[in-house]
Amino acid sequence: MAHTIHCDIVSANESIYGGNVTMVIAHGVQGDLGVLPGHAPLLTQLNPGPVRVVKEDGSEEVYYVSGGVLEVQPTIVTILADTAVRAHDVDEAAAEQARKAALDALNNQKSEMDTSAALAALAEAAAQIRTLQQMKNRAGRG
Repeated sequence: MAHTIHCDIVSANESIYGGNVTMVIAHGVQGDLGVLPGHAPLLTQLNPGPVRVVKEDGSEEVYYVSGGVLEVQPTIVTILADTAVRAHDVDEAAAEQARKAALDALNNQKSEMDTSAALAALAEAAAQIRTLQQMKNRAGRG
């Protein structure tokens, strides 16, 4: 069994990562999912949140995805997302402002549609903040 697997992270606009990794950790719809070389083939949806890749040299990179699909094949892990950015490119102040705006919208809802939109915005902002926190926690370790 190989010690690495190729990983591609692709957004609607660009490919933001491609390379060999020893592990991928993503936020699936049923919780966090770790993929190591030799993982069984899999296709699953992703919730908004962080994706961590552990590179061959042991370093880690964190990305934010707005949701999407993760596919595992024998030699490759592919993550397809509408939005995917490097965690350090996420604007923390904007994410916090979006979270507050979503909470205000929830408190001032006028219809079921308002509630759905506010909950979706809140989930996205919370996922961005979680990604930033995970990146900061990783940086603090090493």
